[in-house]
Amino acid sequence: MDFTIKTMAEYAAEGKMPEVLFFVGCAGSFDDRAKKITKALCKILNNVGVEFAVLGQEESCNGDPAKRAGNEFVFQMMALTNIEILNGYGIKKIVTACPHCFNTLKNEYPGLGGNYEVMHHTQFLKKLMEEGRLKVEGGKFEGKKITFHDPCYLGRGNGEYEAPRELLQKLDAELVEMKRCKSNGLCCGAGGAQMFKEPEKGNKDINVERTEEALDEKPDIIATGCPFCMTMMTDGVKHFNKNTEVAVKDIAELLAEAEDL
Repeated sequence: MDFTIKTMAEYAAEGKMPEVLFFVGCAGSFDDRAKKITKALCKILNNVGVEFAVLGQEESCNGDPAKRAGNEFVFQMMALTNIEILNGYGIKKIVTACPHCFNTLKNEYPGLGGNYEVMHHTQFLKKLMEEGRLKVEGGKFEGKKITFHDPCYLGRGNGEYEAPRELLQKLDAELVEMKRCKSNGLCCGAGGAQMFKEPEKGNKDINVERTEEALDEKPDIIATGCPFCMTMMTDGVKHFNKNTEVAVKDIAELLAEAEDL
């Protein structure tokens, strides 16, 4: 990227505070596909002049997979380590591109002493759009059909259905809903730490079932707002040999493409 992203340590050394902390998360840091989402979001924030920082080497996993797999002890150890660092810097506002990080930081951390205003990246981008700082010109997607897959921890977990859709509507594409969407949406199959294990025996993998529902709408693009959903839906599209016809993209990537970033 043609700009540098400062860490909280660098801001603290200058005696300054960024507008928001970007909590990247494990997927956004280490998964090659999810890194593209991280880059897209950083390009957008940089382009609209948001002063943001990352924790860099000081960030560790929020603990969601450990908690969902049943290891509360490991979760609390991880969470308390992060809270100590966040509170040490006096962080008030956090944005993340991962609904798992979003849900954990927002709902699980307050009980352990970590109280922050936490936003999913679609909520933050919608806010920037409403404030007139982010302008979306969607001409590039005219005539394209997009369907949005609701991440569980964004939608049913935290009741946010509109932010991602409002951003997608700015792209001048046709937004089509799957039969099961919003509060009736179906999981991609990766939640609850299922991402890191093989599926149990059964007739059909969850991600195949969900991708089938998406492909029924004959979209050009399946949009997501979660790195885990991204992996599962991409695998599902490959299962049906549609990867040359149907793209799976995060909303941040679509917005960055619309702006030629």
